[in-house]
Amino acid sequence: MGSEYCGFAGFYDRLMADVDYDAWAGYLLELMRENGVPADGSIVDCACGTGAFTLRFAKAGYRLTGIDRSEQMLAVAQQKARRNGLNIPFVQQDVRAFQVHKPADVINCACDGVNYLLSVEDAFLFFSSAYAALKPGGVLLFDVSSEYKLKHVIGGQTFGEDAEDCTYLWQNVFDSQTRLLEMNLAFFTPDKAGRYIRFDETHIQRAHTAAELTNALEKAGFYEISAFDAFTDRTPETKTERIQLIAKKGPASAGHGEI
Repeated sequence: MGSEYCGFAGFYDRLMADVDYDAWAGYLLELMRENGVPADGSIVDCACGTGAFTLRFAKAGYRLTGIDRSEQMLAVAQQKARRNGLNIPFVQQDVRAFQVHKPADVINCACDGVNYLLSVEDAFLFFSSAYAALKPGGVLLFDVSSEYKLKHVIGGQTFGEDAEDCTYLWQNVFDSQTRLLEMNLAFFTPDKAGRYIRFDETHIQRAHTAAELTNALEKAGFYEISAFDAFTDRTPETKTERIQLIAKKGPASAGHGEI
């Protein structure tokens, strides 16, 4: 998998400030309602990061558990939950082999979590863990940045910002053979003496296709699998940048295949 966001967990929300999490969470909550998730249902938020979706789902009345590989990101999420008066357990686990104490109504993995699974086999392991963690009839929701986005929108581009609390450079290279996007980030943060401290991180994402993911979901036992151009009810197109997938666990165990 890619980086665990060790160095810049404290800056992550600052860097993602332009994301409309309220609208995004609202879209996901509507998908849950449309797929029969009870109003007080349980959600496991995988690759939850600093809890942007986790907190919003909890405020909407659902029972939440947050899971992430990064201890630093989970620490930030826990602090935010406490400030909001929310009692949410956050657990450090790898989504490819996560376990829960009680089966959930929903497994959610938003904002590129599955892109950080760098092979179809890794995606299958996550789907299998999600299948085991769901109640019969439960719903798996996740999204991926498309190959078009990773190759043409982000790949080959350099982004940056010079802010008072953090200056960063973000360089991106997409390999069409492996379908991997390498993101090299350099952060410069001022100390009390006015000097800048630099730290670097490399993150890697894979451009999974909807067909690959659908096949892996079927192998893991899911059915009623749908893929949408995210935030709409339309079928993904060539220039779709984010693909939202939904899959259901059957009323009885269907067993698992192999990738």
